[in-house]
Amino acid sequence: MANGSVTIREMDIDDIALVFHMGEHLFTAREVPNLYRTWDEYEVVNLFQTDGEYCLVAEKGDKVVGFALGTTIEKNRSSWRYGYLLWMGVDPEQQGDGVGQRLFSKFHELMLAAGVRILIVDTEADNEEALRFFDRLGFTDPQEHIYLSLNIDDERREYEERLHARQVRRAQKDEDDGCN
Repeated sequence: MANGSVTIREMDIDDIALVFHMGEHLFTAREVPNLYRTWDEYEVVNLFQTDGEYCLVAEKGDKVVGFALGTTIEKNRSSWRYGYLLWMGVDPEQQGDGVGQRLFSKFHELMLAAGVRILIVDTEADNEEALRFFDRLGFTDPQEHIYLSLNIDDERREYEERLHARQVRRAQKDEDDGCN
């Protein structure tokens, strides 16, 4: 599939659900369990509402085949403006066709126009494909960060069971008090 038939454009409101569902398949907890940002509908909608001009889709025909969602950051007491590519995804059937390169090129162009001086991306340390991709784009000096996770799902269920039991006891007590 020639990448010349791919169009990169600003995301519009009708793309939100398509982008979200594509991301659901790409950024799963099973595949990327330690994401400090979670892929959810709020993430997509919030970026679209606050930084829509930095939310892009790749379209082939009438199908969205990729996306890039970013923002700019200004730090207090700094004259520098940073660009941050938070999420980028390409339909697995389109990977290797230059879709990611084209999305990034458009994002890069938008960041230049916004006065950005440094671009930031992050990925999992073991995501070799993403690391190679960003290396080819000129990103250097990768810094490792450690994110720890604690699965408290079992504890949450136990808490909810205790809470429910307490509510049942309270309702029973109120019922008993009402009968006396």
